[in-house]
Amino acid sequence: MDQQATTPGTSKRHRLDENICAHIFTASAAMVGVCLTVVGIIRVVISRHKSDLFADDLLAVNAMLYLASSLLSYWALRTRNVTRNYRLERIADVIFLVALTLTAVSAAYITWAMSVH
Repeated sequence: MDQQATTPGTSKRHRLDENICAHIFTASAAMVGVCLTVVGIIRVVISRHKSDLFADDLLAVNAMLYLASSLLSYWALRTRNVTRNYRLERIADVIFLVALTLTAVSAAYITWAMSVH
């Protein structure tokens, strides 16, 4: 057994990291659905107003980032290798934060585009 995994501080951190990974997984999966729903709503609005917005493309990229974060966190939950778990978790965390930032940018863009049109 790995020396780090047997120390009390590390095992507590390991449990906390697994918990974070589970939260990333569930939140990312939910956000994929939210992005797809908003893309559908925007497409309806675009077809009624006969104008094209960049927002649906932005949200499609956003959904792919959330999907990547969800898949990586699921892989991290399923792996038995502690080093791989931490690496996958960190990558999933970074991608999730990028996608979350892009969600805020998309919301700001949609708000601005709707007020201009």
